Amino acid sequence: MSELHSHTHSHSDAHKSQDTVKQMIEIMSQSGWRITEQRRELAEIFAKTEGYLSPKDVYDHMSRAYPSVSFDTVYRNLRLLSEMGALEQFYFMDGGLKFRVSCLSHHHHHLICINCEKTLTFEYCPMEQSIDLPGSFKIMNHRFEVYGVCEACQQESGT
Repeated sequence: MSELHSHTHSHSDAHKSQDTVKQMIEIMSQSGWRITEQRRELAEIFAKTEGYLSPKDVYDHMSRAYPSVSFDTVYRNLRLLSEMGALEQFYFMDGGLKFRVSCLSHHHHHLICINCEKTLTFEYCPMEQSIDLPGSFKIMNHRFEVYGVCEACQQESGT
């Protein structure tokens, strides 16, 4: 087993991080991607990040290891990974588009704090109610995000 690089993470964090890398690489492979060092690095960046990363954040990380990488390439890869289901994308009012690793273990939705970007998952799914859709629209997938202010941020601002 390879030596752990970070001393700040517990063993289970490092294990979870490796699982995330494996999960992302598996999705890339299933989608017909060749697993290059750069793509492995991309998976590592997300595995080590708890929250969201903007395309610029990812580009900044990538360009340290690969100075010749272009922002366009990074952005295109993020969009493709999102389409494959390896990453989830969220749109923040102030921060624009951001990505994070998809949680594939079960179906859930997100409450997102617009102040600190903390995300809480919740199991309730409004799509399980009967909804009256126009035409004979067939739903293939859906996401439900609720933006607001988390309890900690409310206490800080006294609202």
